[in-house]
Amino acid sequence: MKYTIVDSHVHLYPESHLPTLAWHKPGNPIGGQYSIDQYRLAAKKVPTGDQKSDDGEPYTLRGFVYLEVDRKSSVNEADGGWKHVLDEVSFLARIINGEPTPGEGHKPEDSELCLGVVPWAPVPAGQETMQRYMTLVQERMGTEKAWRKVRGVRYLVQDKPAGTMLGDGFVESLKWLGREKLVFDLGVDARQGGLHQLREAVELCRRVYDGVKDDEKVVIVINHMCKPNHRVPYSGRESIISHPEFNEWKQYVSAMAAAGPTTYMKLSGQFTELPPLPAEPEPDYDSLAERLEPWTDVIFDAFGPARVMFGSDWPVCNTGGGGQSAWERWRQVVQRVLDRRGLTEEEKQGFWGKVAVTAYGLDADI
Repeated sequence: MKYTIVDSHVHLYPESHLPTLAWHKPGNPIGGQYSIDQYRLAAKKVPTGDQKSDDGEPYTLRGFVYLEVDRKSSVNEADGGWKHVLDEVSFLARIINGEPTPGEGHKPEDSELCLGVVPWAPVPAGQETMQRYMTLVQERMGTEKAWRKVRGVRYLVQDKPAGTMLGDGFVESLKWLGREKLVFDLGVDARQGGLHQLREAVELCRRVYDGVKDDEKVVIVINHMCKPNHRVPYSGRESIISHPEFNEWKQYVSAMAAAGPTTYMKLSGQFTELPPLPAEPEPDYDSLAERLEPWTDVIFDAFGPARVMFGSDWPVCNTGGGGQSAWERWRQVVQRVLDRRGLTEEEKQGFWGKVAVTAYGLDADI
């Protein structure tokens, strides 16, 4: 059986852009050049569509969905808060249009690897501001080809004050996104941000979907399993499923899934939540899959295989996954998760690529 991978969660940035990143500090383990050249190296064991595998590799990498990389920004345009995020859009336009600037780390032939783009947007500001901002995004994209690849937006709430998601402007923006057929990527953090973020996200789903026609409901793609707390004491499955924090996380995740068929979940981002892996030796992939199983079972039980997709969270995955081998390590873990779950071949094909194509409305035949 052949599987075509659409990596639903990738970040890219050239080293020259590091000063524009909100989270960059001296000594940052991913404070270097992480562009398409480096991404290709990270995923080198999986051939892309224009390459051939000599070792019978059943996987092909069709491409990725780019997620905004949390540049310095603010909702207020007047204070210059849109400068760096719009420059990020211009960088992506150069990738998609095959017009690299020297030193940016991509080539004209990389254009087709970028299947979709999810830029930052001033979501709390409401519909009018969103419309103005997205007009600027369209201008920066430069071509119809590039603009068509803008499939949604993200505004990270994992580091924002409580109540941010429930503001009138936030809810209004998501309803507008639904009418415009644009996705919203939801980033919350149960471990570091607190479970109250998930409780708020459940209420957000209720408000966004309440009274909205089915064909105007926004697609919400939830990042990284909501970053569950894998640091709770672990001595086997029972130690997890009996833990109150696990059960509260389960309650909220299940409620998000039940909010409607337009909520999706990414199986991604877990290397930053698990205890860090060393660069050497190779980890025990079966043990890692077993440790994740209580949590991934909740995801598949709640969303069903038709609403769960693969994402690498590259290069952030490198920080807990042992460095440059983290992309491939995560693929190996996930393969075992799917096998332990007993997914059918059709469900596996969906997970690796077709679910992302459906959720984001990608123009990609797989």
